Amino acid sequence: MTLLRDDAAGELLATAARLVVEEGLEYGPAKQRAVRQLGLARRVAMPDNWALEAAVREHIAIFCPETQARELAALREVALRWMERLDEFRPLVGGAVWHGTATAHSDIYLPLFCDDTKVVEWRLLDRRVDYHPGSMTGLRGEAVEVLTLRDRHPALGQPVLVHLMVHGPDDDRGALRPDAQGRSPRGDAAALRARMAEAAAEGGA
Repeated sequence: MTLLRDDAAGELLATAARLVVEEGLEYGPAKQRAVRQLGLARRVAMPDNWALEAAVREHIAIFCPETQARELAALREVALRWMERLDEFRPLVGGAVWHGTATAHSDIYLPLFCDDTKVVEWRLLDRRVDYHPGSMTGLRGEAVEVLTLRDRHPALGQPVLVHLMVHGPDDDRGALRPDAQGRSPRGDAAALRARMAEAAAEGGA
């Protein structure tokens, strides 16, 4: 494992943060692409996600605070709309939309909880919603079935992907447990509404 000098580590973080904000990459792929773009060794020591999140917030504050705040508000409205439509499945929201770093390029991730993925599919079919089935890593690191759909918002210049991550009925245990920094990693619809109201009152995210 190759350790980076402070200046190289800072450049790696800044490049990865730009890729997250401007292209909507997840943290892992953003760090890997930044390594390639900067011509660094493949086995370079990667910065942790806490450091990258701080770099993302810094990038937003410098380059796009006003547009990002509008885009984040729009994404949260889309997320809340689907959480309300699927409230029987006790939806949560996490990721950049929850933590306040999302941009128009970010996807929405909604963990749902029920006995059978087919029940969620039936609800979407009842609403004539097109979706694409797949799989993702779930809350506990296991593979879970995911139904991905497209939605739009007038404030966004492109469609947004909404990933409905279907977990078992009891998999929400511990889902709201604070992370290593003492923050809730995700929230329910009421918590999201509270964040939206707080951001609107403060004029930011």
